[in-house]
Amino acid sequence: MIRHLITLTLLCGVVTVQGQTAIKGPLEIRITQGVKGALPIAVVPFEWNGAPLPEDLAQVVSNDLTRSGSFNAMPREDLPARPTDVAQINYKDWRALGMDNLVIGRVSVASDGGYVVEFRLIDIFTGKQTAGYQIPAQASNLRLTAHHISDLIYEALLKTKGAFSTRIAYVTVDRRGPKDATYHLQIADADGYDARSVLESRQPVLSPDWSPDGNRLAYVSFEDRNSAIYVQDVRTGEREKVVSGIGINSSPAFSPDGRRLAVTRSLEGNPDIYLVDLATKQQTRLTTDEAIDTEAAWSPDGQTIVFTSDRGGGPQIYKVPASGGPQQRVTFNMGDYNARASYSPDGKSLVMVTGGKGFRIAVLDLASGAFKTITSGNLDESPSFAPNGSMIIYATMGERGTELAATSVDGTVKQRLASQQGQVREPAWSPFRQ
Repeated sequence: MIRHLITLTLLCGVVTVQGQTAIKGPLEIRITQGVKGALPIAVVPFEWNGAPLPEDLAQVVSNDLTRSGSFNAMPREDLPARPTDVAQINYKDWRALGMDNLVIGRVSVASDGGYVVEFRLIDIFTGKQTAGYQIPAQASNLRLTAHHISDLIYEALLKTKGAFSTRIAYVTVDRRGPKDATYHLQIADADGYDARSVLESRQPVLSPDWSPDGNRLAYVSFEDRNSAIYVQDVRTGEREKVVSGIGINSSPAFSPDGRRLAVTRSLEGNPDIYLVDLATKQQTRLTTDEAIDTEAAWSPDGQTIVFTSDRGGGPQIYKVPASGGPQQRVTFNMGDYNARASYSPDGKSLVMVTGGKGFRIAVLDLASGAFKTITSGNLDESPSFAPNGSMIIYATMGERGTELAATSVDGTVKQRLASQQGQVREPAWSPFRQ
């Protein structure tokens, strides 16, 4: 938000660039509000005859589906039976419990020493298989395989692509004193597991944004005693400083084709939106107003950019063609403060921070103009859509300080993602894995 441009404090220290350094302790997810009428589903433990596997695949799938808010997964201790083959299913028993769908599966050893994971999704009322796949896996990616199964089940039943195998990027802050903090730029699976640090710094790290292919992160770092924008490969740790210089360099946002960044710079004294060609480093100024213009975000088709500006007296959302041209205000009659907007994956709505009684997350339907506040915190910020548009992740204040939260687009499903150590902020949801 605009106030962030003013209140940052520079610190001195070291920066460590990392590839994928594991961080102990996943984000702890707590579901605080679910959907009434969620689809009943049971996920039976997968058959496996060897030593204990490093992951309980069925439990991961059950947890994924529950977290989505669209499914009411039966607790394992309540399962009336544990079939692993279609012939073992007693449909009458499951129907008596009101169960709509059943997931069964097995894991076997593959010829290469890895695994073959097989699952079937069964419609209890028709007795027919809705989906079923065999998926090769290794010990190192069994959890990802389980997320992939969750995606397939979600899509088979809801006709919408699942986002369980995606990732989130976020910044954690460990404070040892008023002037002693360590910032970690981290990525983790969407359920908070497999967290790993890609950057450690004694200076603030802000505004991570994923490239469309999910292989790079753009972010702001203050390691040179002034803000600079970097692009880093999250697999190798290799990174490049792409925007720097005196003044403000902030709020990077990848274009949908991954070739450009929209950024905020104050080269002419006041912050404006610039476009940066990542191949040539050529910069094009997009806004020229005397106000503060910041926090740009691209439409999915790459034709329009929305941004925050106080040119009307207070922070509001404006839009401008990505090719340049007239700038138009987007938020009217929606309060005195609206900032940090970004498009939904289908381009039909905007999520943003709205002010009033605190700062909360709101969604604007661009066709109808309907505006709905979907959170109730006092300091909710940094909203980011899941790539399937079903959920929004954001930062909020919790019992341990700043933590992450997620909500469905209509605000009916809510969950908290709290770090077991330090504060968590600046979340960004990745695109689908390619």
